[in-house]
Amino acid sequence: MSAKFEISFAKSARIEGATAVLLKASDGEAPAGAAVADPAGVFAKAAKVARFTAKPMSVLDIVAPQGADADRIFVLGLGKAADMTAHDWLRAGGVAASKIGKSESVVVFLDAPGLDVQSAQAADFALGLLLRAYSFDTYKTKKGEDDDKAKASTVRVTIVTADSSAAQKAFAVARAVADGVNLARDLVNEPANILGPEEFAAKAKELEKLGVDVEILTEKEMRKLGMGALLGVAQGSVRPPRLVVMHWKGAKKEQPVAFVGKGVVFDTGGISIKPAAGMEEMKGDMGGAAAVTGLMHVLAARKAKVNAIGIIGLVENMPDGNAQRPGDIVTSMSGQTIEVINTDAEGRLVLCDALWYCNERFKPKFMINLATLTGAIIVALGNTHAGLFTNSDSLAGELTEAGLATDETLWRMPLGKEYDKMIDSKFADMKNTGGRHAGAITAAQFLKRFVGETPWAHLDVAGTAMSSPSNEINQSWGSGFGVRLLDQLVRARYEV
Repeated sequence: MSAKFEISFAKSARIEGATAVLLKASDGEAPAGAAVADPAGVFAKAAKVARFTAKPMSVLDIVAPQGADADRIFVLGLGKAADMTAHDWLRAGGVAASKIGKSESVVVFLDAPGLDVQSAQAADFALGLLLRAYSFDTYKTKKGEDDDKAKASTVRVTIVTADSSAAQKAFAVARAVADGVNLARDLVNEPANILGPEEFAAKAKELEKLGVDVEILTEKEMRKLGMGALLGVAQGSVRPPRLVVMHWKGAKKEQPVAFVGKGVVFDTGGISIKPAAGMEEMKGDMGGAAAVTGLMHVLAARKAKVNAIGIIGLVENMPDGNAQRPGDIVTSMSGQTIEVINTDAEGRLVLCDALWYCNERFKPKFMINLATLTGAIIVALGNTHAGLFTNSDSLAGELTEAGLATDETLWRMPLGKEYDKMIDSKFADMKNTGGRHAGAITAAQFLKRFVGETPWAHLDVAGTAMSSPSNEINQSWGSGFGVRLLDQLVRARYEV
């Protein structure tokens, strides 16, 4: 059972019967004194026995410390105070969450010798708590009640810091970010029999409660618009496709910024069917759409002063008797024709119509699309970086900077006319795959044909949105990758 943290901030707190968390920089003094009485010198003794030197993210666990009011004390090492980044504070919160989940009452003392903790850092620490606490156990009927690792359902956490009112205000923004990331995680983790295109659209519709305008286009409306590429993918499934348009008007007079997500709720590969092994993971092939939905939640929840569009194309790719075949030619909304060489290269067919629609209707400052698009990007970059393809050097710089700030890192990949030739078709304007070589690049090159002169970036998140390595702030199969990255981009560059 996952712990639910109820977090508050205060200038002081009673610790009788609670778990206390103390912070220590490797170049700082012992973290006792005003926070927790240590008449018996327990801290020094425990640190000596455990050889605890406060290395980054190390923990000293002191159970029933003699002479102290707290039942248990965790000392969290941070390394050198001057080296701490915003993401390190996030990680510290995550490490703390992993240790205190069984407790019912926790007091965290952020102010320690040698540390200058500001409200933003306190909020980052709390955000780390919330992100690490996430667990998707909706469908477990036995949630570990008899397991000695089971966690308390609710943990009351009081974070003690000098400027508690400013920290509480900063935490309101951090909570919005946590809710958006965890929404994206939920969407990716949901099984496909529960979350189809219509159900996903309904989840997006719930953002209206936060003030987001949400419009849902049906198959009939998309057919009228000429979205033959997207509809071609959907025609093999009995579940009808949807295109969801989310509009947050936090700065109505500003030209909008736009985010587009691939939402293939399940991808069998269609007629070009995938191998059976691992196919269950294709429930996560809507990680891009999940991130866009989570981002729109964040922007609305924190009342971001930006005019933002979120568009997600929702389909299911199935090998029905009505499914499109290799060799079929479809006409996209742009009027460009596409020869379908491989029905498993379907995400770009969904995105090309969504991108064209977004550009034509909203004339945005830029478009950024996210997609679990290719296995080739995992071969190239593994699970630590998402692939970045763009026609704009300035947008590349801004995204890279946001990635470094959030540790949702990107690596820029090339585009060029030489790769363009690989997707030329004998029978149509283009084909939907250029073969195995440079597969991630030719997929991006395909998308580039549908964005015109608008600054655009394509993020291939196949290796980072799902089944990515766990870390201090994420233990979930669906990571929510991209939500914090894009919120940071908006916050740093595009709010008025």
